[in-house]
Amino acid sequence: MHLFSKKAAKKMAAYQKELIETHYQEVDNMYRQMRGWRHDYRNHIQTMKAYAATEDWDAIRHYLDLLDKDLTTVDTVIKTGNAMTDAILNSKISLARSKDIQVIADADIPVKLNSSEIDLCCIIGNLFDNAIEASLQLPKEKRLIRIYMDMKNTQLYISFTNFTAGKKLKKQGNLFKSTKGDGHGLGLIRIDDIVKRSDGYISRNSEDGAFTTEILLPQL
Repeated sequence: MHLFSKKAAKKMAAYQKELIETHYQEVDNMYRQMRGWRHDYRNHIQTMKAYAATEDWDAIRHYLDLLDKDLTTVDTVIKTGNAMTDAILNSKISLARSKDIQVIADADIPVKLNSSEIDLCCIIGNLFDNAIEASLQLPKEKRLIRIYMDMKNTQLYISFTNFTAGKKLKKQGNLFKSTKGDGHGLGLIRIDDIVKRSDGYISRNSEDGAFTTEILLPQL
């Protein structure tokens, strides 16, 4: 029993280390983005000050129109209606795009959820991390993660699909065989435990070139 506990503790420590490293990458990427926005902001102010100095109001109006159009184009922040879900999704989307992975997300959660925020963070975070890991095995132009979240009557529906480089995976029990290691397996088990405890439903489907996970979580 003692040896099993040591082995389990070692696996958990490795899993936690992986989560910390992933979190660090997310924070570092968001910090870089903020520095870029600050640099751009200064340039925009200097440009408009130059136009103002010559009282070229038409040029200022045109420049403001361009800025407005540009902000509309790059405004990819996901707004689901749930603050925690917004935070984890936007953090992971930022990380994925920093790794040249295209993300298409459609998420709408207009009601207050009864699911624990910690549980939701764990589910979404693990699904996203697994999808990112699989996407990195593909050339940049083929990397794609699709996310769909919505309410289906009284249940929260979550769907993650990512393209993969390999062929259809083989199942081992309720899980598919993974080559990522212990951390990956612990993440999958954690998701399954949450779904089971919530009296929810989970389905995983592996096909040549794609992997999909679907989850239903009751909210009553």
